[in-house]
Formats: sequence, structure tokens, C-alpha cells
Amino acid sequence: MNRRFAQIAWLALIASLLAFPVFASAVPALDETQQRVRRQLVRLPYFGVFDNLEFQVQGSKVILTGQAVRPTLASDAQAAVERLEEITEVENRIEVLPLSFHDSRLRRALFRNIYGNSYFSRFAGRPIAPIHIIVKNGHATLEGAVARKSDKIWAGMLAKQVSGVFSVTNNLAVDR
Repeated sequence: MNRRFAQIAWLALIASLLAFPVFASAVPALDETQQRVRRQLVRLPYFGVFDNLEFQVQGSKVILTGQAVRPTLASDAQAAVERLEEITEVENRIEVLPLSFHDSRLRRALFRNIYGNSYFSRFAGRPIAPIHIIVKNGHATLEGAVARKSDKIWAGMLAKQVSGVFSVTNNLAVDR
């Protein structure tokens, strides 16, 4: 009886550890303005796993950087940040990725290989994906944050397995 109880307790512990989200938050402690800018960006309706939006706040000025698959995402991001009352200037440096059938195919294949993996599959349907897949001219970059260094390594290995990818740059941050 005690052995059975020990097995159940052990399985419960393992299940609770697996339920811990891989993407907690790679965002360092943000001040109120930074939190408001971030909130505006993550609420954009077409911000997805194939886009990467970053920002820098300098007083009342915001500099937007990153990559977007759709040109409308770059303009929507700028408009969303401009609506904040404390922001007086927005410099939009978001790169709109070129249209390419080859890059679109690679994006889908990378998504399937990473989020189709049993370890990462539970994060595929999240509103904000922990791993963003950026593809430009056949070169892939992984952006975002994961909980452990092993997650970063595993995601990079899965991306490198995709046929047709010229190179993979793994910029995933590891949460502390």
C-alpha cells in the first residue's frame, strides 16, 4: 500500500513539474510606460508566431524594432503605441519581411517541427507564443524566451532539422 502511494505521489510531482509553463516572461522588470507599450503590442490582432516585435523607451519616445510578415503589423504597432498619452514620438524600425514562397514554406515546416514536437506542442495554441520563428531569405532566427537552457538547445536542434533552411540563429532568452 505504501509503495502504491509513493508511486502516485511521484507521478503527481512529475505532472506538476510538466505543467509549469515554459514561457513565464523574459521581460525584465518594466516601468509603467514600458508595460503599457508592451501591452499595446501583444494585443495587436495579427501579431503571431512568425513576427518579432521589440521596443525601446527613451523618455517619451518609443523605438520599435523587429520583423513582421505583414506590412500592416508594422503600421498597426506604430499606431497602437502612438495612442498612449505619455508617448510623443514613435520611430518605426520594424522590418517587413519579403514575400517569398520558399520562406513561407520554411515557416510552416519550422512551426511543425518545433511546435509539433511533443515537448513544445502544448505551447502552440497560446496567444503569445514563447518561440517566434523569423525566416528571411531561407535563414531562420528563433526569438522569444524559454524556461531552461535545455529548451533553447532543443528548439535550435529541431529548427536545424528542417530541410531547406540555410542557417538557424538561436536568440532565445532563458528566463531566470
